[in-house]
Amino acid sequence: MQASKLPLAGVRVVDLTSAVVGPYATQVLADYGADVIKVEEKSGDVIRWISGRSPTPGMSGKFMHMNRNKRSVSLDLKQAAGREALLRLIDTADVFLHNMRTAAIDRLLLDAASLHARNPRLLYCAVVGFGSGGRYAGRPAYDSILQGGTALSSLLIDASGEPRYVPYVVIDRTAGLMVAHALLAALFARERDDAGRMIEVPMFESYAALLLSEHLNGHSFEPPTGPLGDQRLLDANARPVRTRDGHVCITTNTDAQVRQLFEALGRPDLAMDPRFATSLARIDHIREFFAQRAELLAQRDTEEVISALLAHDIPCMPCHTLETLLADPHLNDVGLIEPSQHPTQGSIRQLRPTMSMTGFQPSTRLPAPHIGQHTTSLLAELGYTPEEINALYSSGAAFTAADAPVEP
Repeated sequence: MQASKLPLAGVRVVDLTSAVVGPYATQVLADYGADVIKVEEKSGDVIRWISGRSPTPGMSGKFMHMNRNKRSVSLDLKQAAGREALLRLIDTADVFLHNMRTAAIDRLLLDAASLHARNPRLLYCAVVGFGSGGRYAGRPAYDSILQGGTALSSLLIDASGEPRYVPYVVIDRTAGLMVAHALLAALFARERDDAGRMIEVPMFESYAALLLSEHLNGHSFEPPTGPLGDQRLLDANARPVRTRDGHVCITTNTDAQVRQLFEALGRPDLAMDPRFATSLARIDHIREFFAQRAELLAQRDTEEVISALLAHDIPCMPCHTLETLLADPHLNDVGLIEPSQHPTQGSIRQLRPTMSMTGFQPSTRLPAPHIGQHTTSLLAELGYTPEEINALYSSGAAFTAADAPVEP
């Protein structure tokens, strides 16, 4: 689809973030049509290097899945000429975002007040580990640190009794979506009042709020009406259920679904058991409910279970491995994983944007860029002459893809 027809066509985003949160957020904006310009140092975004090998250096799979539809400019912001090039780029921008700590951003004179003095309509977004109003402000933060800090790890006690991490950067991705929708709201508000804004998205508070909205539970009230934590989710048996040849995932939230579950499994009488007949009764007897369910499924094959449950409209799926997920027939039907040719990486499998909307369908317009792939063209767009561009390269204030390292 033509970029000019996408919802965010004409919106320019200057992205000084790295790793996951910011790049994931700006890929959402890029998929919607924004002109996202990724600003990188000579060594590039760290995620280019720490997430596996690629046919050519600095193009890891994870990087490619978060940086499509973007252009890359590489600048040395410690040099006055490199910083001036960035400022000229920001002068043309609608959105600027970074995930640098306050002291570093202040040293570069890239604070909100300084940039709003140049571009009053700028939407300035700081992605931080901890909100500026608290005692942790300014601390470094990564997803795994915050999984522990938000109590998520303690909810995932393994068989040895030790807390563990979710094998997915869930806090980074969640915060990235929050950044994206905060910027979309700010863009909409600016259409009304034509005003720039300072936006802060703290990762710690963002995920703590999500987790507590799930698990504050009886402590939402004073005095508490029950324990902390949703006991249905915290019970050790709240997990995929073993079948004769694998595992299935089942959710029955309503009394009607529980009746259908027992009907599908050939034990309709259990729906009348007072321990299982109502939602409140099942909360009080959740372990017995899960144990009964496990007993009924253990003697059946996965395919048999799925067929019986779907016939009774019970939400269920087989518990995939990564390998079987790639072969899922529904994902094949909808074309989630698209074979493609990358200009330098050869044959790749890319993940298409999943949402659709009447009138447009996001797509991959630009493959993920190499470090500094678009430096020359972007500097020219800003009015730099060929001689001035060459001077930036000669001084080391700017870099092209040819300057990119072969290792970090």
